[in-house]
Amino acid sequence: MAKTKPKTGLRGAPIPSGDDVGAAELAGRVADSLRNHRKRREMSLDQLAQLTGVSRAALSQIETRKTNPTIGVIWKIASGLGIAFSDLIGETRTGLAVLRRGEAQLLRSLDGKFESRPLMPASGIPQIEMYELRLAARARHASEPHGAGTREIVVVLTGSMRMTVGEHSDELGPGDSVVFDANKPHVYENTGGSEARYHNVIVYGR
Repeated sequence: MAKTKPKTGLRGAPIPSGDDVGAAELAGRVADSLRNHRKRREMSLDQLAQLTGVSRAALSQIETRKTNPTIGVIWKIASGLGIAFSDLIGETRTGLAVLRRGEAQLLRSLDGKFESRPLMPASGIPQIEMYELRLAARARHASEPHGAGTREIVVVLTGSMRMTVGEHSDELGPGDSVVFDANKPHVYENTGGSEARYHNVIVYGR
């Protein structure tokens, strides 16, 4: 019987078995949060689909925990509802919170070439989120427009980046940074031949 090839991360290192457990836990939090937000607004799945651009079938699968939503789908739903990303993934806020590196929920794109790791507890500052982004060589990640008034700051730590916002693009290197209105379609692209790392700060206009 052939052995199952282990899953690997951006650098080819095996992904721990707990990664699947973390993804299932995240899917459960998103399911509960999505259902609560929808019921509070007295919205049907069809109405939510029109608002978010995510199909009724996909939303139903998420709410019933039959699928693990991708980072792109979570962003589309959060933007459509006009809430913070952390609100949708069910993070709770307390007076004091510590986020340990090993406890941060790593999010991956469907193709596995883009990773996002929270750098601050959701309870830190409600209007601000901070992430470490990793993008594989020659890879790109397209993000849906966020809610009105949302701004992003991206700092290149290692590697390179082509940041495209709407129809405007800029080439960035280590130490460079960019601030932009995130309520437009935007694309992070690693134009180099090795993995690139970035810090990403999201500021919500609310």
